[in-house]
Amino acid sequence: MSSPRILIVDDEDDLRELLEITLIKMGLDVDSAPTLAAARAHYAGNDYALVLTDMRLPDGLGLELVREVAASGKGTPIAVITAYGSADNAVIALKAGAFDYVSKPVVLEDLRVMVQSALRLPGSAPDKPAAPGRAASRLIGDSSVMQALRAQIDRLARSMAPIAITGESGSGKELAAREIHAQSARAAQPFIAVNCGAIPEALMEAEFFGYRKGAFTGAVDERDGFFQAAHGGTLMLDEVADLPLAMQVKLLRAIQERRVRKIGATAEEAVDVRIISATHKDLARCVEQGAFRQDLFYRLNVIELGLPALRERLDDLGVLVDGILKRLAGPGQRAVLGEGVLDALRAYSFPGNVRELENVLERALAYADDGVIQVGDLALKGARLAPAPAASPVAPPVGTAVPLPAAADPAPPPPAGADAPLPGNLPDYLSQIERDIILRALNQTQFSRTKAAALLGIGVRQLRYQMQKLNINAPEA
Repeated sequence: MSSPRILIVDDEDDLRELLEITLIKMGLDVDSAPTLAAARAHYAGNDYALVLTDMRLPDGLGLELVREVAASGKGTPIAVITAYGSADNAVIALKAGAFDYVSKPVVLEDLRVMVQSALRLPGSAPDKPAAPGRAASRLIGDSSVMQALRAQIDRLARSMAPIAITGESGSGKELAAREIHAQSARAAQPFIAVNCGAIPEALMEAEFFGYRKGAFTGAVDERDGFFQAAHGGTLMLDEVADLPLAMQVKLLRAIQERRVRKIGATAEEAVDVRIISATHKDLARCVEQGAFRQDLFYRLNVIELGLPALRERLDDLGVLVDGILKRLAGPGQRAVLGEGVLDALRAYSFPGNVRELENVLERALAYADDGVIQVGDLALKGARLAPAPAASPVAPPVGTAVPLPAAADPAPPPPAGADAPLPGNLPDYLSQIERDIILRALNQTQFSRTKAAALLGIGVRQLRYQMQKLNINAPEA
């Protein structure tokens, strides 16, 4: 069996020779080309397991070759060599279809890791049939939007480019990230999911990068961080918009340099991780508001993957319900829908998406007689049924769940007439309005701060701060 063949494209004789020697020592066959024209001739007449090209060539740009290889239909991964500090060029190349990149001066260990990842890529032949396991996707649904989503994930899994997953809370962002990881060459390596909004700010650096023994009070042992734990695999940054600005700077450097330094250490260590970020917020808007760094946004948002809300794919409701009930029902337990239940579910807006559907069915199954779920067992709140009724001017009873205005598009206050009384103290007036809205969110979520913060479109830390400022306390049990 012949060894995989690699094509190196670079006009620097010394660097090209160094790359050739390194790859030959790895047991690979190597072709090299000093120009874009020579590279095209090699690529047209051979099948390659990987193409490695410099970004600047005497007769053109390596970016042209990236686009041509990506569009060729051969499924050949292509990586680029970028000058030191040219992170923007790397991002452009990844968006154009590059599998990965290495920076000059080339670190040979990083090069070997990248080549090994490329050679493990599944399905490099364009006519190779899909693997049988692909049918058992974590993302259930036969609608056109879900079929398109799975096809997009299948393509994205072949790349090392960072992916930003967007979608409403409960729409399955972590499932999509796990699907990407499972179909990638990193499937056998760790998948580490981190909720950025759940880590205290004072512990973030230690959690992400690890620490040496004795680095601070309480550091009795050396510990790896999330980056080291995900080495060789995938690191998912969930709710990345909740990262404080100080941590965003450190995260940006770790992603760009692919190196991290433990607290208390003097040297950096290389890490090989693919970054997948997720958030239900509009990151571009966070950048405009100054809450998120623009340079980090561009590093994370190389490829954007949007997940549809459940109300946008109601055709999948039947198969979703079947799958969830099979998982919820115990051995020998019956779990079926009674008459009209599926229609009642289709009429519901599901602001919590698939996660809320799971909660509704789990609650209904607990109430169901003999495992047959009836409409009454669903306990759906009428105020949340779609389409939502117009707001009533009559104040609801205390404790009633009331739909909150969307955080991204808050309901405007009623227009004030010329003779309308003005508040005597504007700060107190605004504080009372904010207090009322936060209390409504907390009552609606049984005082779950995480869920209330999601409803209001803010971070948990911000909600906790506002509760303390406005003297809002959880009710005693």
